[in-house]
Parts: sequence; structure tokens; C-alpha cells
Amino acid sequence: MKLTSVKGTCDYLPKETKIRDYIQDKILSVYSSRGFERIYTPILEDIENLEHSDGGDNLALIFKIMKRGERLQSAMENGDNLCDMGLRYDLTLPLSRFYAQHKAYLPSPFKVIQMGRVYRAERPQKGRNREFVQCDIDIIGSNSRDCEIELIDTTSQALIELGIKDFTVAINDRALLRKVLSYLDFKEEDFDSVCITFDKLDKIGLDGVSDELISKGFDKNIVSHFVEFLSNMPRDLSSLSEMLGSCDEIDGIKYIIDCVKELSCGVYDIVFDLSLVRGQGYYTGTIYEIRSNSYHCSIAGGGRYDGLVGKFCGEEVPAVGFSIGFERIYDMLRDNIDESSFSKERLAIIYDEGEFLSAMKMSKELSKIYNTTLCIKLKKLGKQLSKLEESGFSYYAFCDGEIKKLEKLC
Repeated sequence: MKLTSVKGTCDYLPKETKIRDYIQDKILSVYSSRGFERIYTPILEDIENLEHSDGGDNLALIFKIMKRGERLQSAMENGDNLCDMGLRYDLTLPLSRFYAQHKAYLPSPFKVIQMGRVYRAERPQKGRNREFVQCDIDIIGSNSRDCEIELIDTTSQALIELGIKDFTVAINDRALLRKVLSYLDFKEEDFDSVCITFDKLDKIGLDGVSDELISKGFDKNIVSHFVEFLSNMPRDLSSLSEMLGSCDEIDGIKYIIDCVKELSCGVYDIVFDLSLVRGQGYYTGTIYEIRSNSYHCSIAGGGRYDGLVGKFCGEEVPAVGFSIGFERIYDMLRDNIDESSFSKERLAIIYDEGEFLSAMKMSKELSKIYNTTLCIKLKKLGKQLSKLEESGFSYYAFCDGEIKKLEKLC
């Protein structure tokens, strides 16, 4: 039997778990205070849903689950699909199915919280696990740009409550990107494929983008024109407006930026970034992400996905969401969070053999003030007390029918 967890997954010790719970509770508290309501969805989804979700490169990272018993045998004999389920790769697809199924019982617009584990068949490396937690808020049923403002401000407030302030919000619009790609002579049916490659710009550079697009069969002249455009990409909305003319997407981004700037009171900034793409194909409009200026990485991202819910219910339902990358937040904060600042002090009640019931009664009473733990007295008391101190206990007390006195450990 192997002692280690499966590669790309993690075990968490009690202290680590307390910090993770604390961070999630902080995020949840802010989300809830802004009127969002929490739901749960299964980690399992029908494989057809997952494979037709426009998840971009994530579709190649689905953990698939094989059929079982006679159904598997029949699929093998008939050359049918061997899988009927998979693990969710994000929380957006399950939410879209959930809303389509339960919309008759939900308010409109529906402001919803999801916090849970998702799974991707990544090649495990630093910062990329196969199992990780996402913390999402979404608004379903409204096409107002005010929803984006609310999501950005709420997510930013959650980060600020955790002590993260040195960050910038970047914003773009998929519809605006499509107008740029059309201006550069790409065909409409190729926009999503180009965006998937464009999204890798930071990782593979201009040459990598060029090589991948050519390998996909795009015209070399068009690709060359696109790469030239990227090397001199407009950095502000006014420059882009001069190129494309006025349009609703540019006006919408400007409105969101102006409102968020006023709400942020200078604590963080929001900027237009045409190079922001986000790889999921289901995004239809505004897209955005939060970047840590200190750690030089993205810590949250999202956007508008007006077509995804409609795949389940047959009618277009506007939807927009924002997801905090919990694992990166945890990595940033875990060494700087003092457990004593958010939990009661720990008390060990040490009792002799035969005194368990008395110790248990005392534990119930003192647990109103302390986090109490019962410990049977060991022969090497000094070593036992040292171990308790190492484990984070602040006090101990001997119980001999009653608690005599609390002694401080540290």
C-alpha cells in the first residue's frame, strides 16, 4: 500500500485545514453579506454535458469515468463510448445545468455562491494540481453590465477582507475581440480557435502563437498580420475606438471601469487589457481577472457566458460569474495567518484512568470559553506537556474529580 496521496492531490494537516477553513469562511461571509446564496452541485457530471460545454483546453483534461458491469461490456463489444460520467473541471458547467433544472424554484436574477473541489487531468507541477478548490459567485438572469460591477466589487472586497490589497483588475470583452479578429480578416467560425491560442500569449510568446495558428491551418499572411497587430497592440480604449470606430462593447467596458474605480476608492485599480482572452469557449461578452501585483499571477477570473445555460433549457439565459482561485490565495496567505487570531485558545484537560466522566463534564462546561481536548495522563508528564505545547495548546488542567487550576503552556 502506498503512503502518499495521488500525484496532483494533497493531504492537509489540522493546522493547514484550519487556515483553509478560515480563508473560505472569510470569502463566504463577504459573498453572503452581498446577497448571494450558496448551493451545492455534484462533482460528477454526465460526460455528454462535459464534452459539449465549450470549455476550451479543459475538455482535454476531463477525468472520465468508465461505464460499469453489463453496460461497459456492451459498450466494448459494440464500439460505443466507454465512459458515461466525468469529474467536473469547473463550477460553471454544473451551475448552468443546475439552473436549467431548478429555475422554476429560483429567483431572477439568481445570485449564487459555489465553493467546492474541481478536477483537471493536469501534468502536476508547482501551482497546478489535479484536485483544487474554486470559490465562485454568479448572477444568472440579467444582461445588465451592473452585474459585472457587482461581481468585481464583491470579489475584490473578499480579497481585501483577507488582507490582499496589492492587486489589479484587468477587463476585456470577447465580443470586442471578435470584432478585432474580423478586422484582421479571420473568419467568424474560427474566432474561438484563435482565442484559445491567443490566450497562451504570455506562456508561448508571439512566435509560439504564430506557430500554433499556422499548425491549425490558418493563412500565413493573416497570421503574420495578426502577430504584427499583437506586437503593437492598443493599450487603451480610445486607441481601439480609433481603429474600430465606436461600439457598444467599448462603451460597456468604459462604464464598468468608471464605476469600479469609484467603488474601489483607490484601494485597487482596474484597467483595460485587450490581450486578456480566458481560454473557455463559453465566454460570450465581458471577461476579467484579478492579478496580484506582488506575486505576479492571476488569483481570480470570470466573465459573461450567455449561451451556456441555454444549451440545457433551449432558451437564452444571460449569465455572468467570477471565480477566486482558492489554492493560490491559500499559498499566498498560509504563512502569514496566525491561528490564534481566529480561533479560541486550546485547553487540554488531563485526567487519570477512571476519571473520564468527570473530565468530560468539565470539558463540556469549559468548551464555552476554550477549545477543549481530553487527554489521559501519561507516565512521562513533562514530555506530554511539551507535545501539547508543540501542538498549539495554550493551557492545561488536571482533572481529579474537578478542575483545580488552569496552567499556561505557552
